[in-house]
Amino acid sequence: MTVLDRRAARVLLVDAAGRTLLLHGGDPARPGERWWFTPGGGLDAGESPAEGAARELAEETGLRIDPAQLGEPVWHEVAEFSFREQQYRQDQVFFLLRVSEWQVDTAGMDQNEQQTITEHRWWSPAEIEASREQIFPASLVSLLGSL
Repeated sequence: MTVLDRRAARVLLVDAAGRTLLLHGGDPARPGERWWFTPGGGLDAGESPAEGAARELAEETGLRIDPAQLGEPVWHEVAEFSFREQQYRQDQVFFLLRVSEWQVDTAGMDQNEQQTITEHRWWSPAEIEASREQIFPASLVSLLGSL
């Protein structure tokens, strides 16, 4: 199977209580598998990582920000995964954005997001660490602890 290279940007959205917003969903091609993940996604052509992260944040959570508010990425990883029967190698950066609080609004989700994202939840670091559910990135607790 051909591996597609893709660039992406994600947001670690942290509220005043130190909780991180995670989205829950999965691959429609594998309906029995679900996992938690940070808001974000693939970059559009000509889009900077900060622009892509801000766009995805607005689509998936309703939170609209100026990309400049994200500053510089706080982390980088390359993740390999399968989605809709296609193999990807995703070079992704993570931005940190702190908010006092935020009520998620999913009205801006595109069709793909509506088919793959089923819920959202604010998680404390202790809840993430204690969870037996699949959470990406796997090193999220240590990453948050370093910020």
